[in-house]
Amino acid sequence: MNTIKLVILFVAIVAIPFSGKCVEGGKTLPSVAITDLNGKTVNTLDFTKDGKITVISFWATWCVPCKKELNTVSELYEDWTKKYNVKMIAVSIDDSRNSSKVKPYVDAQRWDFGVFLDINQDFKRALNIQSVPFTVLIDQTGKIVYTHSGYVEGDETILEEEIAKLSK
Repeated sequence: MNTIKLVILFVAIVAIPFSGKCVEGGKTLPSVAITDLNGKTVNTLDFTKDGKITVISFWATWCVPCKKELNTVSELYEDWTKKYNVKMIAVSIDDSRNSSKVKPYVDAQRWDFGVFLDINQDFKRALNIQSVPFTVLIDQTGKIVYTHSGYVEGDETILEEEIAKLSK
């Protein structure tokens, strides 16, 4: 492949999904109505009312890196809750055609954290998230302190370091 084609390919794969302004640190979550896996409507502001460190991971059943990240975090989650008093929330952005796949997948994985559906992607849009997986870390006062787009093995270590800073 010549250099120009490689540059175009790089921009298409890497730069475009990360373009645009995503969540800014120091802000609070927007108020958006989403549903839990049983169809009960919840307000996203309720996620931070308990004063815990909160991790929100946006994902989809069709997103392989998303599922890898959540399965890895699931293995660490019990330890994190004991060490840091952290709460994990997974928000599926699967649309109405795919949302029926979410609960069976989650049940099969035996995730021990809350899973919610953002079928119309209102919550995702309110945070100006461009692509999944996307992780949002919220401190005990409800402020967004860290965000991360994408997932590669080892990102969970960086996330844990950010969580540990908040727990001191």
